[in-house]
Amino acid sequence: MHEVKDLLTTTLKARTINLDEYRYGTFAEIGAGQEVAREFFHAGGASGTIAKSISAYDMKFSDAIYGKAPRYVSRERLNLMLDHEYQLLIERLGNVRGSRTSFFVFANTVATSNGSNEAHGWLGVRFQVEPDSEPSEILLHVRMWDKDSGLQQQTLGIVGVNLLFGAFYYLANPKNLIESLRDNLAAERIEVDMLRFHGPSFAEVDNRLMALHLVECALTNAVMFGQNCEVLQPSEVLYKRPILLERGSFRPVTHVNVDMINCAAAQFVQEPPVKGKDVTILMEITMRNLLSDGELDAHDFLSRVDLLSEIGFTVLISNYSEFYRLTSYLRRYTKEMIGVAMGINNLLEIFNEKYYENLEGGILESFGRLFRNAVKLYIYPMKKDAYARYTLDSGAHNTSVHSFAANVLISAKNVRIAEHLANLYAHLIENHYVDCILGFDAAILDILSRDVLKKIKEQDALWEQMVPAPVVRAIKRRGLFGYSPHAALPQPPEDCRAIRNQS
Repeated sequence: MHEVKDLLTTTLKARTINLDEYRYGTFAEIGAGQEVAREFFHAGGASGTIAKSISAYDMKFSDAIYGKAPRYVSRERLNLMLDHEYQLLIERLGNVRGSRTSFFVFANTVATSNGSNEAHGWLGVRFQVEPDSEPSEILLHVRMWDKDSGLQQQTLGIVGVNLLFGAFYYLANPKNLIESLRDNLAAERIEVDMLRFHGPSFAEVDNRLMALHLVECALTNAVMFGQNCEVLQPSEVLYKRPILLERGSFRPVTHVNVDMINCAAAQFVQEPPVKGKDVTILMEITMRNLLSDGELDAHDFLSRVDLLSEIGFTVLISNYSEFYRLTSYLRRYTKEMIGVAMGINNLLEIFNEKYYENLEGGILESFGRLFRNAVKLYIYPMKKDAYARYTLDSGAHNTSVHSFAANVLISAKNVRIAEHLANLYAHLIENHYVDCILGFDAAILDILSRDVLKKIKEQDALWEQMVPAPVVRAIKRRGLFGYSPHAALPQPPEDCRAIRNQS
């Protein structure tokens, strides 16, 4: 299996496949015409590659061929298409040329924009690496950002060719395959927000790392993982749902993290716009957090996702450092209320004006974006000494902290905001854009993820009291965050070791 490293034009990629005597298969496309097949016909030599090209554009024809799915532009529909066409291909051509042909089926179901809907779709390829071998599969979800439907169709054709070319010639390096999906396309024209590898060719591929690579190489700004660590397509989870999220490092997830989201959820579901509706709860980690040491530690990343999954949370990894950008992203999928649970430290970060120097309207513009369309912050309290340490460590040392009584909790009601922003903050409090989290467990407020991590590495068993029981079991079972079951075993006294050696 060879790799082609030079950037090739779309036509040259299609022609290369057409001239590959071992590749032969079906193109099935629904919704946006036969944009991918057209690229292969245009390139020349398509008779050597295309066994059949079909566009079941009418819904009744499509249902009659593939059966019904809840939505026409969906992963379920794509899977029905791949199943049907691959089985048909093997039945009709397997005995004729199966011993010398690597069969494939390419399918897509896509909606271009007509002004009232978004331009997006599902693409997939099921393919044999060798003749008579079990097939492997790549599925992905794309968004086309061109305003013109003709340009959207052009983008779709290019991405489809890139996907097929990558499946055939970049198989040994899935990261190269992912990066090649945007070959011959400007960055602003396409987004790939979900991708899944499956089958014998990808037995060693971790789909979570591949999804993270989508963010790393700027093919998307956010990816999502389910409770069983499955890679999710965001719209399937967020569509028309109220959303509550908590941002954190979760390294590891602690009692405080869980208490914060649970208490915030108890308040969020009582909000008049949310009552009686199914709420989506997310635990979000920013790429800036994952890259805090300068480079991505894949094992560390997977540890965090696995532990959050272990206790039943859906995880969002995003490239949105600023909260106003994060809530704008969520607004793609829902007009329902959005709640954000956070600690005092994150609240102070929101009021740090250095993050808004790129905005013409500065912090006022950022707050206008953040709090429009029913967004509310729920603030978890902090003990005075932790607050003092944070403000000192962050370079925003607040001398007013000394005016608090020794046992006071710093909350959304009494936190000190920079004097020139105090009236703005008072407005947010008075109009309930910002509220205190109630019902929290005061006994656990001292717990910090960094302290837990330190105790794990030092083999101090006290860490086990600082995280949920399923997290303790998972860390021990998998040896996460430097945990070693043997490192902390006490050594026998010197005289006992001497007796043992003599025996």
